[in-house]
Amino acid sequence: MISLLHFTKRSVKHWKIYKASLLMAILPAALVHAQNTGYNNSYQQYYQQQSGYYDYNNDAKNNQNYKSPYDYKNSNDALAPAQMVERKNVKSSNGKLLGLRGIDALSLKSSVALVIDQDANRVLYEKNTHAVLPIASITKVMTSLVVLDAKLPMDEILTITDEDVDYQKHTSSRLRVGQRLTRQEMLLLALMSSENRAASALGRYYPGGKPAFVASMNRKAKELGMNDSKFVDSNGLSSQNVSSAYDLGRMVFAASQHTVIRNFSTNLNYNIVSANGSILPYKNTNRLIKEGNWEIGMQKTGYISEAGKCLVMQAKIMGRSVILVLLDAAASAARFNDALRIKAWLESSVSENENHNKNKHS
Repeated sequence: MISLLHFTKRSVKHWKIYKASLLMAILPAALVHAQNTGYNNSYQQYYQQQSGYYDYNNDAKNNQNYKSPYDYKNSNDALAPAQMVERKNVKSSNGKLLGLRGIDALSLKSSVALVIDQDANRVLYEKNTHAVLPIASITKVMTSLVVLDAKLPMDEILTITDEDVDYQKHTSSRLRVGQRLTRQEMLLLALMSSENRAASALGRYYPGGKPAFVASMNRKAKELGMNDSKFVDSNGLSSQNVSSAYDLGRMVFAASQHTVIRNFSTNLNYNIVSANGSILPYKNTNRLIKEGNWEIGMQKTGYISEAGKCLVMQAKIMGRSVILVLLDAAASAARFNDALRIKAWLESSVSENENHNKNKHS
């Protein structure tokens, strides 16, 4: 009996070592394959943007070395197929599994980063920008665009039902079944506090229901040129809601043109009256909103295990309009620290340029 137990323990140990060795052998080859299929940080000449949303100046259009902030590779070149599969009981994000959390010049903790200067229409910083990953509640930005495009009455009362309850990931919500709020309040809670049941109700009350709403989301994505993106729900709980940093740059640009999205996504807090008459306080999920040294035009946070911690923002830094996209940070604080690090880098760059110009003309 003792010898049999010893043999079993030793076999299990050897099997674990074998699995670890096998994984280490396969992973580098998988990453090389990913790089050879179009995912890397070297970019070919960018094509001129034709969308009516983006009117680039003539100098930028005629400059062959100009990099359009909204350019992207063909979706066939992106890291998409493996990430379209819904995974259960996931602990590691897709970005981590793909080995994207590497070291970059700014030592960012996010797997994906994109910084766009809207005023100059150019990319300032990029990291893994063509990787197609789950985007979690960043999905709600597209939800808001579709809701506003539909021009539905914002004072219409919507009711939370069992269809809005998350039976997929079993996330919690303080909006109980039977809670009644206006469409405007549902949209506010979805953008400000990332309220999943509110976002679900917005899709359900769309003409034609959720299927029609999701179809409109994907149609809107195509209109914006988001060819690497796919949406399957209105709240972002499914890991099959995927996009790339460049696509999200397009979406953030479009969303920042809407006063409602700007105001709702940057609102600090809001109280609702629950079904039993009690007051439910809601707060913004982005801690940077509360910090006085930020001028944020619009923002959205997101998290599911497959996506990691995500953040998109449009802000003014040193008087310059900038779009930030950060995907797949390991911790909530990491994405905000990445944004702070980018802000400090931009501020120091501007200061250095100003000092250089002063010395040049002195």
